[in-house]
Amino acid sequence: MESLSAAMAPSLLSTITIACSAASLAVAISPGFPYGSEKVRGVNLGGWLVLEPWITPSLFDNTGNSAIVDEYTFCQLQDRATAQSVLEAHWESWITESDFEAIAAAGLNHVRLPIGFWAFDVGPGEPYISGQLSYLQKAVNWASNHGLKVIVDLHGAPGSQNGFDNSGQRMDYPTWHSNSTNVARTDAIIKTIADMYKDNPSVVPIIAPLNEPAGFDGNDVLSVVKQYWRDSYGNIRYPYGSSQQSNTVVLIHDAFQPTSYWSGFLTTSDNNAQGVAMDTHIYQMFTDAGNAMSDEEHIQSACGQKSTLSGFDLWLIVGEWTPAMTDCAPYLNGRGIGSRYDGSYPGSTAVGSCTGLTGSATTFSSSYKSSLRRTWEAQVITFEAAATGWIQWTWKAENADEWTYQAGLNYGWIPQNPTSYEYPNICD
Repeated sequence: MESLSAAMAPSLLSTITIACSAASLAVAISPGFPYGSEKVRGVNLGGWLVLEPWITPSLFDNTGNSAIVDEYTFCQLQDRATAQSVLEAHWESWITESDFEAIAAAGLNHVRLPIGFWAFDVGPGEPYISGQLSYLQKAVNWASNHGLKVIVDLHGAPGSQNGFDNSGQRMDYPTWHSNSTNVARTDAIIKTIADMYKDNPSVVPIIAPLNEPAGFDGNDVLSVVKQYWRDSYGNIRYPYGSSQQSNTVVLIHDAFQPTSYWSGFLTTSDNNAQGVAMDTHIYQMFTDAGNAMSDEEHIQSACGQKSTLSGFDLWLIVGEWTPAMTDCAPYLNGRGIGSRYDGSYPGSTAVGSCTGLTGSATTFSSSYKSSLRRTWEAQVITFEAAATGWIQWTWKAENADEWTYQAGLNYGWIPQNPTSYEYPNICD
């Protein structure tokens, strides 16, 4: 696919000007879903158009190369024709229309679809293989067929916005924010996505311009992220130019900052911004302390999120969370990196064995499945009470059923109707 690098006009400065001038003309948005009055209930389609080793470990193990740890090295460190063939077979089979049918039948109304920048723009020296866009369009068509809404989520940016393998490239020091060309390329991609769906808000009501930028790395990242959110607002809400707005919602991520950090940002009191939502991701297993918590402590932590989430001044969606409460899933912390729970993660202290806590649900005890039901309900009840809704990570995985909505439905820890609770008073 032709690179977008030559199509960067209007410049970053003119983008900012459009955003600011348009904001003064903004009127109330009419999105394709009644956010704020009806709850978002959804699931992520993880591991499809952006590879993640823990979701599809076979794709990585079958390479026979332990240095292949993300999509970047998947494309770089093996025969290119082989990589392309494997990717194309994966795109064709991992998610199909039958998945959308099942998601709709489960009473959900949204899917969040991660996609990487390389689907739109592969620059010089970047090994990525493109071809994902036709599957993005298939997904939108399937969603339309089954009454689902799609959140198009840019999950990886040039230089990586967080260094996580799910950004496309695992690295110690992400470079997206420190290179203005990286940011400009990302702006151009968001303009392209906004243009693709500006006239289809009934199926694609939301665009998320970047997943999980590494705000934990300090103010140099956050200053770039905040400007990028403002530019994305202009690019998504005003794809026709400054005189006409779209009805597409802009879903910005909290960059791992508390909601209080973002108070007032891109609200009606901030240049009269309209149609902005905040995405926050809540996990309990990426610290030693989280893995050491008891089931009851996990539930108390989930219920305690109500006070944190309540009263925020934008629509607030918990865009990633899971009923799983350990990091036992192989490769969850990265290919070749172990688990805190069983002590195989560098520097961790073992809590116990991962046997029976990950893998196929056929190995799960009834008490463990009951625990998953309780942690699922505690979070859903909390997120529906305090936020605009929720989107579970993830729909399916090869060998980590404790994480997946699909397995939860099949094995009973997720109800067939997401509002049918066994423990309705769990947070009381």
